[in-house]
Amino acid sequence: MLMAQGRPARLHYMANGFRVMAAGDHVVCAISGAKVPLDELRYWSVLRQEPYASCEMSTQAERKG
Repeated sequence: MLMAQGRPARLHYMANGFRVMAAGDHVVCAISGAKVPLDELRYWSVLRQEPYASCEMSTQAERKG
């Protein structure tokens, strides 16, 4: 997969993975604002269509509702 270096990707999050809608090499955590390289992305919300940098960030988002 070709990735646009230095640009955020636009993804569609699904239960077992994600689909790249616009090329990029990272996403931005919805809670912390940290850049998350696509090959390190492990946490997201299908319902909210948001990526998270860590399990802790994901849990924090769930608590916020």
